[in-house]
Formats: sequence, structure tokens, C-alpha cells
Amino acid sequence: MFFKITKRPRCDFLDIMPSRLGSLARELSLPYYEDAFPAHDIFHAKRVRDVSLRLADEHPDSVDREVLASAAWFHDIGRPLERVGDIDDHDKWAANEVTTLLENEDVTDDRITAIEHCLRAHSIRASSPDPETIEAKLLFDADKLDATGAVGIVRLACIIGERSGRTGNQYAVIDDKTTLSGDRAEVPDIDLVCEWARERLDALQTDPGRRLGESRWDFMENFFTQFTHEIDAGPKK
Repeated sequence: MFFKITKRPRCDFLDIMPSRLGSLARELSLPYYEDAFPAHDIFHAKRVRDVSLRLADEHPDSVDREVLASAAWFHDIGRPLERVGDIDDHDKWAANEVTTLLENEDVTDDRITAIEHCLRAHSIRASSPDPETIEAKLLFDADKLDATGAVGIVRLACIIGERSGRTGNQYAVIDDKTTLSGDRAEVPDIDLVCEWARERLDALQTDPGRRLGESRWDFMENFFTQFTHEIDAGPKK
């Protein structure tokens, strides 16, 4: 379903107190996530907000934290519509939707433009523009980092289940495909999670993001070592 935009009473203090922008974005984004699946829900948006602000604290350049926080809350509002086929590109759709939302809230044009760029550039898709501002780069990194580490393993497994349900076929198996023969051996296996995580880590844009990413990758390598031990635990001869 699409959402009806209603104009709220004018809030002139938004231009005077930009720290209100992040809270406003959280409030405006909430309805869009009502039909979201776990991998792209409001909790994912919050984690991306939290990590992006952590990375901003470690970055040497000045960061507009309110633009960054706002973009994090908004970045996946189009996912539920994309999942059911109502829209083709949640990045572009969110950028257009948020522009209208924030114009109705009398947010300044420069901040709207900055948030819009973050939303258009946050995806790893080949069709997405490269993030050019520091806020867009930090959002990109935080979003990719949520597909790594312990949380990332759970999220990527959720995405595999989600895609399996959408296509009506098994998207990947939680096992080692080489242990089977026949058609099932053609289905991607748990290595897909490693590939997705590594792809995102290799795309990170900032030094703080890369440092956090490598520590999360260390955890994932240990996890998959244990995983291999468990699936190879056959009966003793």
C-alpha cells in the first residue's frame, strides 16, 4: 500500500534547532516499516542509525549528524513495497518520498538535498550512484556492516528465507551442498552468506567502517569454522 502524506503544522524551530531533524525522521518513518520483514525493519534502521553515528564519531571530518541520522531512519522505507512488486527501486522511491515528506515539514532545502543523496546512494546495487558526501559514505558503510558479524549472519539468513518464500523455491540451503548429489546440489549453500558479507565489506567507503568491518569478519570466520565442524559431525566409525 502507498501512504497518504498529510501536512503537519509548520515547525519553524526545525531550522533553528536542527537536532530535532533526526527525531522527526524517526517519527515519519515508522508507518512505512509496519509491513517490513525482519531483515529490513525499523530495528535494522535503528542499528544503521546507531552504527553510522558511531562511525561519525571516529571520522576525522565534520559530519552533519542530523542528516546522517535522518537518512538512516528513512533508508529502507520502500522495502515493503519493493518486496511485493509495487515499486522497482526502493532507493529512488525513498528519495522522492522523503523529499515530499520533508518539504511538507518545512525542512531546509540543503538538508533535504543531503538526505536525498544519502538515500539514492546507500545501496550496493550496480545501478546506484556512488556516495559522494561523507554522510552518504557513512550511511552506506553502516548499512553494509549490518550484514556482517553476529547480527549480519542472522539478517542474511532471514533474507535467504524471505527470497525462498517469494520465489516459491529454495533459495539456499543451510548446509554444504557438496554432501548431496542430484538437483539439490545445484542450490546455493551457506557459502552464499560468506560471499554476501565479504562483498559488502570490500565495498566499504571509510576507514572507521573498514576497521569495524574487519573485526566483524573475524567473528564470522570463527563462526563458519564452528559451523563446518557441526555439519561434519557424522557418526563415529
